Amino acid sequence: KNHQPDTNKSGNEVKDIFATARSGDQYRLIKIVIEDEQLALGITKKASKTWDQEYDSLVLPLLEDDLPSYILYRLDSSNNQGYEWIFLAWSPDRSPVRHKMLYAATRATVKKEFGGGLIKDELFGTTKEDMSLKGYKKFLVSEAAPHPLTAAEEELRQIKLSEVNTDISVDTKQQTLQGVAFPMHGEAVKALERFRDKQVNYVQLVRIPPTDAMLWVLRNVISHATLLTEPAIITSASAHSQPCSIKERMLYSSCKNPLVDMVENNMHIEILKKLEIDNGEELTPDFLYEEVHPKQHAHRQAFAKPKGPGGKRGGRRITRPPGDEEEDD
Repeated sequence: KNHQPDTNKSGNEVKDIFATARSGDQYRLIKIVIEDEQLALGITKKASKTWDQEYDSLVLPLLEDDLPSYILYRLDSSNNQGYEWIFLAWSPDRSPVRHKMLYAATRATVKKEFGGGLIKDELFGTTKEDMSLKGYKKFLVSEAAPHPLTAAEEELRQIKLSEVNTDISVDTKQQTLQGVAFPMHGEAVKALERFRDKQVNYVQLVRIPPTDAMLWVLRNVISHATLLTEPAIITSASAHSQPCSIKERMLYSSCKNPLVDMVENNMHIEILKKLEIDNGEELTPDFLYEEVHPKQHAHRQAFAKPKGPGGKRGGRRITRPPGDEEEDD
């Protein structure tokens, strides 16, 4: 048997109270109970202070120790439909199980009858501490906080954090490990600041202790159509005749991205070109010029059809097989 109350038999009193509450600020609080399997009006309270100043004094005395109830409490805020309300579902531990089930099954019906668009928050409680103003504010904090992740969701989050951008083309080089960010020496920071302020056009960075590998930051000063300057960062795997070790290559490769991020985001130096070379001898003016100002698409001559044989060709000649000439004789 379905023991959920029939709202059509709830009486006009509850419907009239709901209609009046939706249309204005006459009520601060409305208590609804279930009597004889029908929704009935328990009590109403009018507002005399701000909603938080009189919350505990109006709500807590209406909570019975052994009987569930619904309480609609009006806030001072409003939306496009009217004043916003808190829907409080009170279900004390000492109440009979049948009452708990009845009120739990009727909760959605009461909200629908009142108007779900006006209910800002819904608070369920089994103790008066849960239903107090302190409990409501604690509820708001918990709702605003990110929800806890399951073990699978947390593992997926860690995977996404460790993922590297996978845009792939013939020119891209993908890193397999997270970047290593080395602390920046004070002199290096000052040099980059002078570079940013266009006081110098070249900065060379090395790891301490120094190795054969290094990083260069330089500004292109070659005039090409315009006099724009274009900062570039160059990673050199071996700037000297002796090649550096694989460990040093990997180390500089992994620290490049954090360095670029620091230069662009912290120093506010826009890097327009990034190059990697294996030998310092490759870094010639012509090489830089081609990298910064690549050649435009050269004009390609259309395919020319070969000319035919020279001279004027006569009319088409008709030849006879050798057998035909003998027959004519």
